[in-house]
Amino acid sequence: MSTNESRGFAITMDNLGEYEFRVRFDKELYEELVMDEQPPLGSDKGPDASRLLAAAVGNCLSASLLFCARKARVDIEGIHTEVKVDYVRNEQGRLRIGKIGVDIRPRFDSAELPKAQRCLELFEGYCVVTQSVRKGIDVTVEVNTSQSSKAE
Repeated sequence: MSTNESRGFAITMDNLGEYEFRVRFDKELYEELVMDEQPPLGSDKGPDASRLLAAAVGNCLSASLLFCARKARVDIEGIHTEVKVDYVRNEQGRLRIGKIGVDIRPRFDSAELPKAQRCLELFEGYCVVTQSVRKGIDVTVEVNTSQSSKAE
């Protein structure tokens, strides 16, 4: 296995009450994040998982485009991205994310468009999150009831 294939990270989550969770990331310099469900389940004290997934997809695509533009020496002033999520119900009536629509609006001079064209054709393929979501991610779940861990 190559070095790139073995990279990864781990985060921790602790329930603070009801559906509110504190998320701690793998680097101390990252601030903790509070996640919560919307009412009627939770108290909406932070974004829910669907919103974080939407942010991850939008951020990854925007960063991929920005990286390509900078590497191609395209003078880009900024990027505005809007991500829309559509919910659907599956055959069992359970709520699922049916579609994620991403509208990316890079700001660069129209004279830069010919130089940017190659990036506009390639950037999606380099987005780790979007390509992983599109292909489906292998998720394994283990519930260990033999040991309990208190929140720190």
